[in-house]
Amino acid sequence: MQLKHSIIKLYRFLRGKSPYITRTAKVRHEWVGSSNGGFYVAPEYIHPDSVVYSFGIGQDISFDTSLIKKYACSVYGFDPTPKSIEWVKAQGEISNFNFVPVGISDKTGELEFFLPQNDKHVSGSLVDNTVTNSENTIKVPVKDLKTIAGELGHQTIDVLKMDIEGAEYDVIPGIIESGIDIRQILIEFHHRLYPGGNKKTRDAINLLAKHGYKVFATSDIVEEISFIKSEE
Repeated sequence: MQLKHSIIKLYRFLRGKSPYITRTAKVRHEWVGSSNGGFYVAPEYIHPDSVVYSFGIGQDISFDTSLIKKYACSVYGFDPTPKSIEWVKAQGEISNFNFVPVGISDKTGELEFFLPQNDKHVSGSLVDNTVTNSENTIKVPVKDLKTIAGELGHQTIDVLKMDIEGAEYDVIPGIIESGIDIRQILIEFHHRLYPGGNKKTRDAINLLAKHGYKVFATSDIVEEISFIKSEE
């Protein structure tokens, strides 16, 4: 399985589809969530008292509900997308799942939000890219991580997951500068949506590395990348 994973990563790198990312931390990990909406986590650092922030819900909470079911932890889900808000409300109350209809940004206020080109799709983005419609925008509430954590009363976050359709590149510096103690950061990188996207992802990974975050797992397509804060 590991050999197959390495071959796929090399193939995608040689085709220019993704940067070649190597693991810099050896941590036991497991996939949590659906095949399209999941991430690798380091399970030994998740427990019933853990706090999980899940940015970018869309219409798939398999990652969130799987964590809750397995670890009985508290998950806070965030998404300002109208279709996502409506969908989450339709699911009814879910134990230990707390939904907040705001997006994460490098600032706090209301920002222009680009809706998807395909009306059947759910997720939009705070940044215009190849799958958004630059002429179809709405205003949505956003907050930076320091503000969000302060309002919720959290000084530490055990797992922070982001699938925010390309806005991750603008948000990562603010997460680092927030001063919030975060053990695991799980990010879906959207390098495929931008010219020079592979470099943007590589630069983001290097920035995280400078602040002690090591890669412990990547998905086969090298878009979902999991980091853990070094104890050294």
